Amino acid sequence: MSTDTDESESLSDEEQAEIIQEVERRRTLQGIAVILVALVGISFSAFQLWLAARSYEIAVTLPVVGEYQLTSLQQLQVNAIHVTFALVLAFLLFPTTRGDGFVSRRLARLEPATRDRFGADAAATRLVERLGDGVRWAVVDTDMNRITPVDCCLAVLSVLPALYILTEFEEIQTIAFQRFRPTRPVQEVYPILEPVVTVVAAAGIPIDGVSYAYLLGVLGLLLVLEATRRTLGFILMSLVGFFIVYAKWGHFVPRDSVVGALSVQPETWTEIVYNLWYTVEAGVFSTPVTVSVRFIYIFILFGAFLEMSGAGKWFIDLAYSLTGTRKGGPAKASTVSSGFMGMLSGSSIANTVTTGAFTIPLMKRSGYTPSFSGAVESAASSGGQMLPPVMGAAAFLIVEFTGTPYPDVIIAATLPAIAFFFGMWVMVHFEAMRAGIGGLPREQLPDLRSHVRSGWFYLAPLALLLYFLIVARLSINRAGWYTIVAVVALIAALTAYDERTRLPLFGGIAALSLVQFGAFAVYGGGVLEALGAVATGQSAGGALSLGSAATAAAADLGTITILISVAVMLARPGIDSPLLELDDSVETTIQRSTQVLDRPALASKAWYRFGGFVLKSMESGARTATTVVIAVAAAGVIPGVISISGLGPNLAALISSVSGDSMLLLLVLTGVAAIIFGMGMPTTVMYIILVAMLETPIARGTGIAILAVHLYILYFGLMADVTPPVAVAAFAGAGVAKADEFKTATTAFLLSLNKILVPFAFVFSPGILLLRDQTSGWGVIGWSDVVDPGFFLPSVVVPVLGMFLGVYALGATIIGYQYSPVGPTARGLYSLASILLMVPELLLLVVEALLGLAGIPSFLTIFAITFPLRLVGLGLLVGLSLRNRSGTAGEIDSSIAGAATGDAD
Repeated sequence: MSTDTDESESLSDEEQAEIIQEVERRRTLQGIAVILVALVGISFSAFQLWLAARSYEIAVTLPVVGEYQLTSLQQLQVNAIHVTFALVLAFLLFPTTRGDGFVSRRLARLEPATRDRFGADAAATRLVERLGDGVRWAVVDTDMNRITPVDCCLAVLSVLPALYILTEFEEIQTIAFQRFRPTRPVQEVYPILEPVVTVVAAAGIPIDGVSYAYLLGVLGLLLVLEATRRTLGFILMSLVGFFIVYAKWGHFVPRDSVVGALSVQPETWTEIVYNLWYTVEAGVFSTPVTVSVRFIYIFILFGAFLEMSGAGKWFIDLAYSLTGTRKGGPAKASTVSSGFMGMLSGSSIANTVTTGAFTIPLMKRSGYTPSFSGAVESAASSGGQMLPPVMGAAAFLIVEFTGTPYPDVIIAATLPAIAFFFGMWVMVHFEAMRAGIGGLPREQLPDLRSHVRSGWFYLAPLALLLYFLIVARLSINRAGWYTIVAVVALIAALTAYDERTRLPLFGGIAALSLVQFGAFAVYGGGVLEALGAVATGQSAGGALSLGSAATAAAADLGTITILISVAVMLARPGIDSPLLELDDSVETTIQRSTQVLDRPALASKAWYRFGGFVLKSMESGARTATTVVIAVAAAGVIPGVISISGLGPNLAALISSVSGDSMLLLLVLTGVAAIIFGMGMPTTVMYIILVAMLETPIARGTGIAILAVHLYILYFGLMADVTPPVAVAAFAGAGVAKADEFKTATTAFLLSLNKILVPFAFVFSPGILLLRDQTSGWGVIGWSDVVDPGFFLPSVVVPVLGMFLGVYALGATIIGYQYSPVGPTARGLYSLASILLMVPELLLLVVEALLGLAGIPSFLTIFAITFPLRLVGLGLLVGLSLRNRSGTAGEIDSSIAGAATGDAD
């Protein structure tokens, strides 16, 4: 049983797509364009799956012959292919213009101006009108539903730089030492273009002497800038373009001026193009794209497979069955389910719309105002990117930039993330108390036991992911690959399962697994290797021990399950698959594809549904990843310029000078910068930019744990999604809730204030991240640290308890209600209690600064001082709570309580 939603409040798939289209500026295509995008997206995902399974070696396994290696790709080549797929999809999915931009509006004035000046029938007027029609046909996509000729041209041009990197890698290696001097010009690479090159050169443009590799580097950078403008907006494109221009002309900054630290060494365009396009140490193909290749994409794909399997809907229903009947249950369920789905998707906007289409109507129906409902959904969805084990894409960037093992990152990030969602839970509970909002009737909610029985298997991929990462400690890429195989195997088995097929299905899986085990135990290889050994009379390898053979056979269980399940589907295509509940978008795609093929009967075939699930998941993952890949490619230019120009040390010195070497001021400036840079930009972009600029002055100048620095930047960057005036996730939530955008954004900002205090808490108390300063540097604590009361109690237990109690006090401050209304004075006291409990160091650093101005040196941020202040905060919270509880019988003062969240919309 699914949660009963009100159809009048729910959004249709078309309405969801319209909101996402409006916020993300993405096309809704039809006909052959859909097929083209799907083919590119599926190819993109297939390429990434191959990398996850086989690394950078392109090889095939042939019967008897064995493995035959075709080629081995270098990191630059892999990164180039990765970015090229994203560029092609970006030009196909995002329009050049809708005809309503600044340039379009100015050009649109030409036609009426010409008509007014020369008359409607004049030749000049007709010429301008024809030219206008041609430009609109070639460039403008007003309805966001067609691919224009310019898009096609740019998509084709996107392939050329990657093709050169793939086919002329030896020539690229010479560029590293001699730059572009020994490389060939265009007419030597393409002799057919020699007449064109000659004509252009005769016109005064000396293209005949310019390196083809250099031109492709320039073309590649321009294509990345244009794709960035389309997918992420003009501001980020301008920022990246500014840094490229700055690399060339930044030496004109006067060294003896106030901003003299920003002056850099002169660079030639050849040096700039080489460093930003043809290396993996800096520029477009640098660390951010490498992280995307190795980690980010595979987990976006994992999230897509899990969502398309129907797990997303199951988890939402599970959250409602657990919390739906409680006071404010719909909002609490939204907090849990949206956080979980936001963790997988890594997109605050998309998750707000897709999950919110289900959760927001239920919140509104239970009594929450539209603006509060949209705010809860957007705040929880953006917070999902801080929730382990996936954390959107952020965890993988942190792993690469800090060198911290992935298990350590997710362990460190766990308690702060729980604290944030605990704070959300507290605030929606207080709002429910304030407005008298109960839960949903039990009959409108799924029965917990039957719901768990019908979908417990959806938990298996997540359990396996944690096992692979934390227990088995596999590489992130390999863990992602195995988990995707597990999801596909799960859906294959569910598709092939019914009462009549269960015995041959599970019997076949068990039998082939035993055969695989025997092959490993006898021949040292799988069934195929054993058959090859028998056919050639050669040994497949040394026999494995029984334990090793069992482990090897278990690793192939997913593949075996898929093979047997597909065989059952082909043998019995009419299976009704009672346990299978794929996502609605998969079912819609299957129905539409059968209409296109004019074979409606295929929609009921088990094998066709399974194939539709796999292909739709691969396409969906590619669509989601496109924006992320473009973002990391563009953002890589900024640290690249900082690196090649030598700006890094000067920038660090300037930042330290501006902050006056004050740790508090430096942290505040970093937080403000993170929010500003994060407005309207993906979290990954903000994170990469700020880490490049601020990591050094914070980590080295303050002694803060490097992992705490990176998480601090991440938390503040996530605030941008719900911070007015560019609160993109909150605006998407307002669209779903049909509420006032600014009121929704303001409420979402208030609900997310934990993202500001919690980072300060773990920066000053790294024990919250379960970190300890050891002889070799900061590291995650072990059991020896836990049993050391002299460390564990003051450094971990006290700050963690203080953080959770402080989050609770902050909830009463924001909502203006606890057991009864909270007046303005009491709110101020609750906020003071929150600060004293979570971050007493904030107040102490201000006192230190004041004493420093008076010439009195001091060091107050020690446990002997912070612990008593936490006790003061605890006493204040307890006293306020007791006093507030005694007023529960009083009338609710809506004029006070409604100040934070708004009573009506």
